[in-house]
Amino acid sequence: MKRFLIVSLVFLTLGFRASADEGMWLLPYLQKLNIKDMKAKGFKLKAEDIYNLNQNALKDAIVIFGGGCTGEVVSDRGLLLTNHHCGFGSIQKLSSVEHDYLKNGFWAMTDQEELPAEGLTVTFIRRIEDVTDQIVPNLSDTLKEWDRDDRVRELADQIIAKTDKKESETVQIEEFFGGNQYLMITTEVYRDIRLVGTPPMSIGKFGGETDNWMWPRHTGDFSIFRIYTAPDGSPAAYSENNVPYAAPVHLSISLKGYKPGDFSMIIGFPGSTERYMSSFEIDEVLSIDNPNRIFIRGERQELMKEDMLASDRVRIQYASKYASSSNYWKNSIGMSRGLKKLNVKGEKEQIERDLTAWINASPERIAKYGKALEMKKRAVEGRKPYTHVYQYINEALVGGVELVNFASWGGQLLNEGQDSIDMEQVGRLKSSAAAFYKDFNAPTDRKIAKRMFRIFAENVDPEKQPTVFATIREQYGNDFDRYVDDLFDRSIFADSNRLNQFLANPDPQVLVNDPAYQAYRSIAERRAEMRKKVVEYNEDFFQGHRLFIAALMEMNPDKKYYPDANFTMRLTYGQILPYKPADAIEYDYYTTLGGVMEKEDPENPTEFTVPDKLKELYRTKNYGEYGVKGIMPVCFLTNNDITGGNSGSPVMNAKGELLGLAFDGNWEAMSGDVAFEPELQRTIVVDIRYVLFIIDKFAGDTRLIDEMTIVR
Repeated sequence: MKRFLIVSLVFLTLGFRASADEGMWLLPYLQKLNIKDMKAKGFKLKAEDIYNLNQNALKDAIVIFGGGCTGEVVSDRGLLLTNHHCGFGSIQKLSSVEHDYLKNGFWAMTDQEELPAEGLTVTFIRRIEDVTDQIVPNLSDTLKEWDRDDRVRELADQIIAKTDKKESETVQIEEFFGGNQYLMITTEVYRDIRLVGTPPMSIGKFGGETDNWMWPRHTGDFSIFRIYTAPDGSPAAYSENNVPYAAPVHLSISLKGYKPGDFSMIIGFPGSTERYMSSFEIDEVLSIDNPNRIFIRGERQELMKEDMLASDRVRIQYASKYASSSNYWKNSIGMSRGLKKLNVKGEKEQIERDLTAWINASPERIAKYGKALEMKKRAVEGRKPYTHVYQYINEALVGGVELVNFASWGGQLLNEGQDSIDMEQVGRLKSSAAAFYKDFNAPTDRKIAKRMFRIFAENVDPEKQPTVFATIREQYGNDFDRYVDDLFDRSIFADSNRLNQFLANPDPQVLVNDPAYQAYRSIAERRAEMRKKVVEYNEDFFQGHRLFIAALMEMNPDKKYYPDANFTMRLTYGQILPYKPADAIEYDYYTTLGGVMEKEDPENPTEFTVPDKLKELYRTKNYGEYGVKGIMPVCFLTNNDITGGNSGSPVMNAKGELLGLAFDGNWEAMSGDVAFEPELQRTIVVDIRYVLFIIDKFAGDTRLIDEMTIVR
């Protein structure tokens, strides 16, 4: 059940400090843990209106969008809202120089014009059930951690096997609180998803990387899709005969606005947190994880951007890759800054001292929990050198050089013994290759590869480097440029024509001798070695982590606990509030279209361009029913507790009506992923009135407005 984890591969998250607005809560426990506090803050509904095991509720309008975002159904015909940056990858795949939907936007004026987004899925959560009592009592305290995991998988398989479900549903069991709780989650995936509308990047990504994670914000970060089903309503692959999803529940949209102190609620899928992070792990983040990511991605992004600015074709090809890389790159910069400035390590150390004193006050506690912190510390310190190399391999070589990553197909093509070709895999590679080469520019990757191989050699102990680096030293005189040029000049994977010629008559010896495949094999072997070393230390880490959480919960039995995020459905509630980021500075809780006009910058046209039509709408104050007293709201702030994966989540008022879409956090609280900062931490939201204004007045796609249930 437990996935492989090292700090460099997870979203690092919040601390333990209790706050009324802190917490990502599991929906089945709202009645027990949260509803009283929610109502005290102004919530008007019942817990059953949010989650009901036997009837439809608000949760049935919220979906996992793709593989890492949230979306919400806003009509009875399966119309779906999410962030522009969540739909960005699908929009990019549908774009070309001739049809540049990234730059110009796209609006379907009829169902027939909606564009199938190949590979995109949305996932509904059908049921969530606690099965802890069927698992934990059957686990022995004497089991080693990996043996414990095996036993959990065995028990989970038994539970799932006797669970009733529809053919289209999937059942899985997830762990919470480090393995102290288990929930069974039933999902249903829909695979025919179509692009309905998206604003141009000058609206949907206004501010670009400069404004990312910043407030004040003026970004119309939304896109619109639709779910399609087979005629009988069941999930189905794309077909012209499919029909819009008949949604049993969809969110109503409020045009009534908000004021400071108003209740706000978010339901979504926060990705991955480590809220019970130790002080030792913070050291690892600050000394290895974030510095490595900041440096490697920064170098790669600079080279990508050079080529993107020089060519529209390359800009489209690399837009999604660049955005994906730079988002967490900037997050890491802000996180390190906040961790140091707010002394988060000191807070964690105090928690550890308090827990140690409580454990040492009882022989029974010492026997049960006495080794928990030491196990975590020993594991973190022991894995550091291997974590460093593993991250460098992933960031610089596997994730950094597209050619090397694509050459991994060689291992799938070769049958065991490497003396023959698996012809079934040949067909699969032909299909994958078409998608790969569409968004691959060999000159860009060649330039990046030269830099990535060089910085890897400069920052990783030669004894831990893949054997390909010995080849570079011995056969190429340590000349990385010459090696990479030879790699791209000779590899069948570097050029679509070469690969297609090979696939027409595949020869296993050609593949075995291919330089890109040889590089990949060398890198993969060293990566597996480093992973194995980290896993060895992680056995102690996970056991210590599980015991650490159990001890905290036992030490404070009256506290309301929420588990780490693991991309399962959660609810967070709070208020719409401004904040003071620093001495003598106060930020208001909303922004307006006037701020968009103020930010226009001809010197930075890639980030701060304003479309002429938007300027005209502003000049004439043609806001329709979406403006307020001659002002067009754009974004607003709440103090809700979210993290990666919540992008696209609905932000709702006290009646469960949609106010906007969550899309970012604020720079001053980037350390909030490790310790929640109630005075600073804010969620940045695109106002639903700005979304509707763009759809209606800017795009003229009024049929979408007519579909929605709007509360005026």
